[in-house]
Amino acid sequence: MKVSMVLSSAYGMRADVRSTLNLATALADRHDVEVISVRRHKDKPFFPVDANVVLRSVVDVRPGVRHLFPRVQVRTEVALWRMLRGLKTDVLITTRPGLSVLAARHAPKEVLKLAREWARPATPGPVKRFYPRLDAVVTATESAQEEWGKLLEDGPAVHAVPDALPNGPWPRSRMDNRIVAAGGRWVPVKAYDRLIRAFATVADKRPDWRLRLYGGGPEERRLRALVRELDLHNHVYFMGTTPDLAGEFAKASIVANTSRAAYLGITVLEAMGCGVPVVAFEGARGADEFVATGYNGVLVPAADGELELFAAALLALIDDERRRRSLAAGALETAIRHEAAEIGGQWERLIAELR
Repeated sequence: MKVSMVLSSAYGMRADVRSTLNLATALADRHDVEVISVRRHKDKPFFPVDANVVLRSVVDVRPGVRHLFPRVQVRTEVALWRMLRGLKTDVLITTRPGLSVLAARHAPKEVLKLAREWARPATPGPVKRFYPRLDAVVTATESAQEEWGKLLEDGPAVHAVPDALPNGPWPRSRMDNRIVAAGGRWVPVKAYDRLIRAFATVADKRPDWRLRLYGGGPEERRLRALVRELDLHNHVYFMGTTPDLAGEFAKASIVANTSRAAYLGITVLEAMGCGVPVVAFEGARGADEFVATGYNGVLVPAADGELELFAAALLALIDDERRRRSLAAGALETAIRHEAAEIGGQWERLIAELR
């Protein structure tokens, strides 16, 4: 069986890219798998691509590459339309509503077309119109499945298959470093400012603990200014981007997630794969689906005084090593259920049913 997976860009530092490449690797053990990047803007992808996975791009926008059409948008639309019309594959998995709408309109009828979804679409009109031409929608969480089911009452069936972690063994935390870690894109929805403010309380009471922030993005300047304002330059460290976030999480004893509405839970699962408990806010889709207080982490109520509550949750784990290690064991058990081989098997069973 040949499986084609389409990303807006396979070269970026996004959680959906990491999740898709993990799935591609899992399926490539038994099938011909290609990842199609609509745009290529770098020489090499940020995340490693398995040797068994074919990576190709539709439009190359790197400097110095000449094109028939001068405008990027025009040539992308034309090239993507041509690619979809002539696609020879058994299964097509698209990863954005815009791509899924185009697949529904232009991909050959004999191709099994699946839309991989994490968040509700910003513009549901085209989705409601064209998604009935797809064979199924596959969400990463059960709550997203329910949401999409309501949106597509007369559309294709909506299934839930979680994100895949790479096959183990994973790097394992020794749980003895006095480090709280967080990772991802530095954008407003991730609310790293809340984490920094909460950690100011932690640093005041436990000055020997440090916060390490991994990633990059448009919020960096504002976050650095906040660290200076709170005089946390000896306690909060900006570690930059890394393709091996799990390896960095393994150096921590707690992973924090203060996102307001993140839909992807791959970062949470990566932390758990390292045997690190996660502290997160209730209501953040990715965290809510996987973090269970008392088993693999702590969910903090999003209420009045939430920063004080979050700081208190961090301090409670910092002061109780035995509890940290107990939650770490639960975290690892959770992650094992999301290993690539297991998740790949779920996708294979779903595809077999749909075909």
